[in-house]
This record gives sequence, structure tokens and C-alpha cells, in this order.
Amino acid sequence: QVAILVPTTILCMQHYRTFLSRMRGFPVSVDMVCRFRTKKEIDESIRKLRRGETDVISGTHRLLSKDVEFKNLGLLIVDEEQRFGVAHKEKLKELAKNVDVLTLSATPIPRTMNMALSGIRDMSVLDEAPVDRMPVQTFVLEHDDLVIEEAIRRELRRGGQVFYLCNSVDAMPDKAAKLQKAFPDVRVDYANGQMDKDQLSDIWEEMIKGEIDVLVSTTIIETGVDVPNANTLIIENADRFGLSQLHQLRGRVGRSTRHAYAYFTYKPDKNLTEVAEKRLSAIRDFAEFGSGFKIAMRDLEIRGAGNV
Repeated sequence: QVAILVPTTILCMQHYRTFLSRMRGFPVSVDMVCRFRTKKEIDESIRKLRRGETDVISGTHRLLSKDVEFKNLGLLIVDEEQRFGVAHKEKLKELAKNVDVLTLSATPIPRTMNMALSGIRDMSVLDEAPVDRMPVQTFVLEHDDLVIEEAIRRELRRGGQVFYLCNSVDAMPDKAAKLQKAFPDVRVDYANGQMDKDQLSDIWEEMIKGEIDVLVSTTIIETGVDVPNANTLIIENADRFGLSQLHQLRGRVGRSTRHAYAYFTYKPDKNLTEVAEKRLSAIRDFAEFGSGFKIAMRDLEIRGAGNV
């Protein structure tokens, strides 16, 4: 059996759908356990897993619960490994006894990098882009409504979608209303992790189908979310984010053959700290493919020795 462990419900659903489509035509049973499922459905999934009726399961932290048992687990895949803490890693060790483990990350955490560089763990670096992909054009600038509105307008003109990151749940409705007023003919919506699971699932379905033009969201989109038609990303208060996080967020766009744009903005006339300036400078400099490893190394430099 194969278990795919992911940090968020949206990414869990995405992996589940991808595996369903890839395994269609093969005698492989695919399932998932996450917040989008009812308790009854999850209990049934766990029973099937225990009996060996499920071959591939995608799940959030729920997979680490004590009641989850595998009949014959052979491979554990941990996606976005940097999002799991020490307590989760300890549970993973218990789960992964005598099991092959594959961890994936665009920006490996210092501990993982150290283990890889010292030869304790094997590491592969994918630095070649898929065919026809282009690097994301990155801008770091003071927040200017005119520039941002023009960026959104340009994306909408070519039939694309926009991610607008406003990492404040309270401010989101006002931000969405402001954008709706500026673009009355398009659909603007917002999403965050505090929403009801059905509401969040519906919004995500509509985003994937292209029914939402501008999605105002929190960092819930950070982990591996795949919407090829969304190719403009705008981040407010980018100086408050970590370097690895900025790189992960930028990876939400540029997932098709179109040119993609990322705007990292900060408040006008704000005096940035030296660390924030270094982060924003690094995210602008390392825009090419395969730069996640370099960004992780630069992040380590900026944090200083001992911050692992």
C-alpha cells in the first residue's frame, strides 16, 4: 500500500483526484481521508485500509492518528515536508518502520538539507522545467493600487485567473468587495482555512473550473495547489513572510505555458528591516527553475547559524 501525507485538505483532494485519473484503467483502489469527508466516510476508509482493500491513500494529519492501521504499507510519500513539525515527524518514524519513504519539498528545511548534504539521506534535485514552462516574472514594489489593478486587468484580458494574497481573515471581505467594485464585470471571491469545509470545497471547485476570476485568499494556497489558468499572483505585506514561504507561494502561478507574474508588495513608506530586505532581494534574484534549493540555502544564511 502507498500513503501520501499532505499538510492541507485542498492539496489532499488534489492528490486524490490526480491519482484517480492516473490509475484509471488499472486495478488500483484510491481513497482519501481529510476534512472534506464525513466521519462515517473516514471510518469506512480506515476499515478498508486495515483490510487491505485500499492501495493508495491520500491524507492530512488524520493519517497519523492511532486508529489508522495499514495491512501492508510499502511506500510513504510526504509532500511539502517543510510543513510538518517534530511531533509529526516522530509519528512518521513509527508509521515508516521498514517502509520506503519519499519526502518532497520545493524548499527543504535546514535539518533535512543537513541530513541530505551529510549523506544520511539520499537527495535528488529536480532543476529542469517541464516542457514549455517559463520562469515567473517577479516584481518587488511598494503597494500601488493602480499598478495592481493594471496587473489584474492584464491577466483577465487574456482569460486568466488571479490569486490575491491578503493574510488577514478579518480584512478579506473588505478587500474582496474593493476588488469587486474595481472590476464589476468579473467574479471575485475569497477563501480561508476558517471556512466551513463545504463552502471551501465549493469555492475550490469553482476556482479549478475557472468560474472565479480573482480569488482573495490566505496562505492556504501555499502548499502545492495547482490551478494552471491562474498566472498572476499579488501578495500584500510580503515583507512579513519567510523566504521559503514566498518561494512556495510564487509556485502557485506559472504552471502552464503562459507567462506568469508575481507581485510582492509592501506598504508605501514602510522602513523594511534588514532581514526583510534581504528576503525580498533574494526572491527577486532567484526566479529561475530549480532555485528552491538555492533559496533554502540563502534562507539559512539570512537566519544565521543555529537557526535550524
